[in-house]
Amino acid sequence: MSCLVTSTEPSAGKTAVALALATAAEERGERVGYMKPKGTRLGSAVDETLDSDPLLAREVLDLDAATSEMEPLVYSPAFLQEVVRGNEAPETLRERVGSAFERLEDEHDRVVVEGSGSPASGASIGLTDADLAEKLDATVILVAHYEEPADIDDILAAADRFGDRLGGVLFNAVPDAAFDDLASDVVPFLEARGVRVYGTIPYQADLAGVSVADLADELGAEALTDVSGTDALVQRFVVGAMTANEALERLSGVRDAALVTGGDRADIQTTVLEASGVRCLLLTGGIRPPDAVLERAESAGVPVLLARTDTKTTLDRAKRVLRSGRTRETATVDRMGELLRDYADVDAMLAPR
Repeated sequence: MSCLVTSTEPSAGKTAVALALATAAEERGERVGYMKPKGTRLGSAVDETLDSDPLLAREVLDLDAATSEMEPLVYSPAFLQEVVRGNEAPETLRERVGSAFERLEDEHDRVVVEGSGSPASGASIGLTDADLAEKLDATVILVAHYEEPADIDDILAAADRFGDRLGGVLFNAVPDAAFDDLASDVVPFLEARGVRVYGTIPYQADLAGVSVADLADELGAEALTDVSGTDALVQRFVVGAMTANEALERLSGVRDAALVTGGDRADIQTTVLEASGVRCLLLTGGIRPPDAVLERAESAGVPVLLARTDTKTTLDRAKRVLRSGRTRETATVDRMGELLRDYADVDAMLAPR
């Protein structure tokens, strides 16, 4: 018996949900395994995975399976280049995933599979999340965000992709402003169309912070400074599209913030380093700031990140990362377990399809 936890977009909280569900199944007396078929955020086609999710799963579930079984594919840009060149045969890769899963399945009552959170990921080798659900005979649990009615389209499109494999949808990190509309209008709308809703988890500030290092990782941003502050948590963003003094005034009294501004705005960058609540500068447009700004940031212990995208695109992506943060410790999984018990039908999520 297995379930595949995927999402409508990256950083929706699927790791926390997957491991919290696995823990809930263990508490019911099951032997539970974990698999993430396609590792991400890696730089080599041959190196062992550096993805933290299987390592956390091993700690949370007290697993002794080899990392290569829990995460059989290192899905890096270099790996995909080898696929394109014909040096990695898709059929062989699919067999590798299937064999690793079978070994885990033989040793456990249930295997929780973590998907990629992108419908296109894995298409080049025939291992999208929809393909995985079919190959592994898994029930799909779809983790989704909701802020506006347009978000329904992604859910209905996913329902079409997964078909009968879809068990249901779990809404996560729903802001207060959208909570009532979701409960009164959207949930009945989806269920009338045959899409089951497992529950609706409200936004939790204690789960939403993201470290500067993880923010850089998720955005593909370059770290321009080397400071210990990369472990600091960011909980909000302030856009520096005003004068330097206005930016400083806006940041006055704000804690755990990242300033998002163009790389060419050295005046704002220099001024806001005086604000005690600034945890990092997130510069946009691929424009490196003057060395004087970097030196001052180093001295202040404030990391500087450089994104290649424009300010609006960078901000939109950063907000998506922030909404659920990254699951890096057992306390996060424990907290998600509490939220599932309070706001979701855990029995239904663990029930066989």
